Amino acid sequence: MLLREPRRALHARIAETLEGRFADIAETQPELLARHCTEAGLIEKAAGLWGKAGERSLARYALVEGTEQLKRALDQIATLPATPALRREEIKLRVAFANALALTGDPVGGKEHYDRALAIYDPAEHRPITTRSGRDVGVTLVSFRSGCLWQLGYPAASLNDAERAVKNARETRQVTTLMYALSWAAVDHIRCGDYTVANTQVVELLTLADERGSPFWKAYGTALRGMLFTETGKASDAVRAITSGITSVRSTGASLYEPFYLWYLAMAYAELGQPDDARRCIDEAIDKVERSKEKWCEAEVHRIAGEIALKSLTPDAEKAEKYFEHAVAVARQQQAKSWELRAAMSLARLWRSQGKPQQARELLAPVYGWFREGFDTRDLKDAKALLSELAS
Repeated sequence: MLLREPRRALHARIAETLEGRFADIAETQPELLARHCTEAGLIEKAAGLWGKAGERSLARYALVEGTEQLKRALDQIATLPATPALRREEIKLRVAFANALALTGDPVGGKEHYDRALAIYDPAEHRPITTRSGRDVGVTLVSFRSGCLWQLGYPAASLNDAERAVKNARETRQVTTLMYALSWAAVDHIRCGDYTVANTQVVELLTLADERGSPFWKAYGTALRGMLFTETGKASDAVRAITSGITSVRSTGASLYEPFYLWYLAMAYAELGQPDDARRCIDEAIDKVERSKEKWCEAEVHRIAGEIALKSLTPDAEKAEKYFEHAVAVARQQQAKSWELRAAMSLARLWRSQGKPQQARELLAPVYGWFREGFDTRDLKDAKALLSELAS
């Protein structure tokens, strides 16, 4: 005990010195100050600094580091008595932590923390809270949770969240918040095959981006339009739009979600009969997933890689099978049932073409049988049709 108190006092003096004499270091390296405050027992201050460090890490796309720092912030807050100020800070940090978990391939953990944030979020009290980039935090958490719900196999619930977020965003009268909600809702509708609704939302997003003079949302909206072109058989338009979108997004300094753009670009090139370009894009997407740790889409980029292997001038079924099996394994490990369903369908189609319909049905049937809602969405309708074909 005699050793512990002097050590605490030492760390407190170091923290005080850093803040007083080296303010630039304290500002640019909050994790350094956070460590000393933690050791000094300055819990509330440490929590704020760990949170700041985590949000800075996420802003520069250091996802794993940011996740660890935000967890430390929440662990510190959990030891303190609840106050209105701490409750507000917890909501912000929990949303950021949930985002980081979802992005790094833990949709179960992500949804848990979105739910926990939502449980303590009171619109009347907390509506003024904004994220680091100025968005309404309540809309942000519902929008992002919609993506988790889709991945986890609840497409109808996902669409409900997406539309609720858009409605709430309109009520805030914050254009940045509305653009964010529209972008997420459009992605959810694209995933579910609601291309008309998605297009309406993308058009509104692009209109708002033009009116607001927002380069990032203009670029992202353009990429989303390209994804819609890919899904609706307009591959040439898709290549132009997605290529333009990627270039413009990069010019803003943003790099998150690049694998998402790239797999759609790869699909468009494959449809145009340009296998080399398709392979280049999907290889880049896989590489970015590994380097950035954006594991949320690891299963899907490998599934798309398998489809592209089959569309090459010399189709490589063995290579495609390995990609599909990897996609299934990753989706199962993440409990991402919607990605698993897509990967199982791709592998089942391959096995059917190889004269193995029974094996294909045994793979796909239990995955499809797990679902309890969303049967009017594209993937579930496709899976049902494929199972019928495999039974005949």
